[in-house]
Amino acid sequence: MKLCIRRVPKLPSRRPRSFNPNLSAIRKFPLRNLSNHVAQSHVPPFRVAIIGSGPAGFYAARRLLTLVDDVIIDMYEQLPVPFGLVRFGVAPDHPEVKNCQDTFTEVAESPRFNFIGNVHVGPQIPIQYLVPHYNAFIFAYGASKDRELGLKGERDGKQIYSARAFVGWYNGLPEYHDHDPDLTVGEDAVIIGQGNVALDVARTLLTDIDTLRKTDITEYALERLSKSRIKNIHIVGRRGPVQGAFTIKEIREILQLPKVSFKPIPDSLFPPNISALPRPQKRLLELLKRGSATPPGAAKSWSLDFLLSPHSLHFAPSDRQQLTAIEFTRTQLANPTSPTSPLLPLPPNPAHHIIPTTTLFRSIGYKSEPLPTLASAGIPFDSQKGIFPNDGVGRIVSSPQHAHKPQEMDHEYGIPIPGLYCAGWVKRGPTGVIASTMADAFGTAEAVVRDWRGRQTAGKEITDKRFVGSAESKGWEGVKEAAEEAGIELRRVSWDDWRKIDRVERERGKERGGRPREKIASVEEMLRVLD
Repeated sequence: MKLCIRRVPKLPSRRPRSFNPNLSAIRKFPLRNLSNHVAQSHVPPFRVAIIGSGPAGFYAARRLLTLVDDVIIDMYEQLPVPFGLVRFGVAPDHPEVKNCQDTFTEVAESPRFNFIGNVHVGPQIPIQYLVPHYNAFIFAYGASKDRELGLKGERDGKQIYSARAFVGWYNGLPEYHDHDPDLTVGEDAVIIGQGNVALDVARTLLTDIDTLRKTDITEYALERLSKSRIKNIHIVGRRGPVQGAFTIKEIREILQLPKVSFKPIPDSLFPPNISALPRPQKRLLELLKRGSATPPGAAKSWSLDFLLSPHSLHFAPSDRQQLTAIEFTRTQLANPTSPTSPLLPLPPNPAHHIIPTTTLFRSIGYKSEPLPTLASAGIPFDSQKGIFPNDGVGRIVSSPQHAHKPQEMDHEYGIPIPGLYCAGWVKRGPTGVIASTMADAFGTAEAVVRDWRGRQTAGKEITDKRFVGSAESKGWEGVKEAAEEAGIELRRVSWDDWRKIDRVERERGKERGGRPREKIASVEEMLRVLD
């Protein structure tokens, strides 16, 4: 696939010599003065731009810094603060999961790493402006949207929320600062989806407010949750307990909530011989069968409702936006004891089940979206799958229909596009935990390194076309110059700036009852801290 730039924003005549927003031209530029001796000052470094500062981006950076002595990494983040999903997606009562931030901080303190915060690649500055100034790009910006149920009234109904938005709201994600869910309408809530995010939402709603006060949950979320009337939660899924997407850790934690009971799962939904299952499944199912130590009749309760697929939403006759119930279709599994069992086709007249509720959270998965200007830069993105088409190890390829195949530079699965890589959820889809993201990001970084080490050289001049940029690529300094020439105003937040924000948040947390931090949840206030 030949990369080309279409509809490139017109620049003033005074352009930096190295600026040329045309990928097909850029990849023809030789990298001059290359030497294997990094200590020589005239040797141009290997410049890599990472788009996104979550776990995938930081783990990819860590691996590159470990394996390549002459690499310089610029990490672009649209917000003034780093860490992505770790900061805005991990549950407040899971501080141990956030310990990876210590590793990310070590990465950021390397002299070969630059944090470019508060710069949104795509909407704020087109990707074309970056291309001439880097040899490789790793897209690692995660998933910014959630999947919808596709039910009539879902978008307009009251008290119908995205789990992603709810989690972002109580974790201080600026995008959802004004989300402000109303949790006072009724005592019943339904969460559609049975992954870990669904359990996080349920646990947050059921946890005693004084326990949440000890976490880094936002102050405004505490205020709203303290007035919540929700007492009973149904967590609904299309499949059975064997196929559940939740982990044993999440199930154990919610089962151990004090003064919260769990509705027993019918024995008919469990395999006849649990002890014969592989150990992870056996432990999980035994835990579910044992249930909660809190007897029925507690002030709060929750249940796992299996084999139900959302069919329609019911609204009050007097208020067509007020949710009153959700109607489900009963499903059947082809093989109930198989973790990967597909659903059987619905019969002509399937059975239905109605759960009364006034509040609904959908939690059926996240989805990545293409950055604006990717298409005009000739960079492919599979919008249906929500990933960059890639060869399975992270090289972005030119043939979307062959995307995500575990092959190494095999043109049968798409031709790798010079200098373009992906990691994390934009590579494999929104699945897995932080540990699996680390392995995935390491794999991408290693693919970059293999390509860099395998480049064809003739003396000091690179003749290989696996990368973009040139010997004159200047990284962030070149991008900044190009933006200034184009009249694009950028206010970069550096790593030192982030540390100032971090320090203020920690100080505010101490002042408010000794909490870990009080997150600043608006970009404007973050920037005011730096003024």
